[in-house]
Amino acid sequence: MNWLETGFGAAQQWLFEAVVQPAMFMLGMGNLLEDGYTATGWLLVGLVQIAVMLLVIAPLQRWRPVEQVTDRAAVRTDIVYTLVHRLGLFRVALFFLLQPAFDAFSGRLHVAGIGSFQLDNLWPGITDLPWLSFGLYLLAFDFADYWIHRGQHAWRWWWSLHALHHSQRQMTMWSDNRNHLLDDVIRDSLLVLLAQLIGVAPGQFVAIVAVTQLSESLQHANLRLSFGRWGERLWISPRFHRVHHSVGLGHERRGRGTLGGHNFGVLLPWWDMLFGTAEFDHQPTATGVRDQVEQGRDYGRGFWAQQWLGLKRLAGRG
Repeated sequence: MNWLETGFGAAQQWLFEAVVQPAMFMLGMGNLLEDGYTATGWLLVGLVQIAVMLLVIAPLQRWRPVEQVTDRAAVRTDIVYTLVHRLGLFRVALFFLLQPAFDAFSGRLHVAGIGSFQLDNLWPGITDLPWLSFGLYLLAFDFADYWIHRGQHAWRWWWSLHALHHSQRQMTMWSDNRNHLLDDVIRDSLLVLLAQLIGVAPGQFVAIVAVTQLSESLQHANLRLSFGRWGERLWISPRFHRVHHSVGLGHERRGRGTLGGHNFGVLLPWWDMLFGTAEFDHQPTATGVRDQVEQGRDYGRGFWAQQWLGLKRLAGRG
């Protein structure tokens, strides 16, 4: 863990001094250098992720594709979403818009005598085992993410936003970040609040997000891949997650029009198994949303059209 942190820190320092810091001075943002250094870390993580996607996941997609990609314009829109999120643009916007609210909320908790606690301090000696500590926090975040995901499918107002993610009928490794921005703001805000409450260190939080995002890129890949009978129950595979995107399986229960579904897990299928939402038997079918496939509902083609139509659905007018 130490050598990984040291190497990442050195790369972050170089990227900040060579690129980010000069750009910030040029834009008159010298008073935000500390925040710029933090943003450089997210930028570096995103660059590493995109490199892994291009060098590892993309060849796998060409090796064993589930289907022939014919709608490349839809995939290009997903690439825009990925770049916005993985290169830190979304997080920078989130910082300027919501960080004051997060700080105010944290301050009120401290004034009320409610402070965060270190989750890994509940077990003596675990802080001396960094990989075990990291695994504990990863487990906590994945458990929270499972219930957030179920909420996105259970409440109709939230589904009106999250449906955009399911509307991609040509899933690829770029499809993970195809979300309505308001949907992402809600989810990320909940996870940031969780991070503050359970006392995860900033470096660990970045690592948890990086691992989660990269795994989700693999899950969404146009890749015919199962981890086998036992592997499927240890880590979520592209096959397991594609079932979640399948029309009539992933976002419905007990017939048409009833929100729910299967395979909500983000990293681990354990929560689906524990709470009765796992579906291992069905083979993946065509992806999309039923009203899109059967009724021709428009979810938009380009980035801004998709965002606008999501707001119209939320208002009950789309």
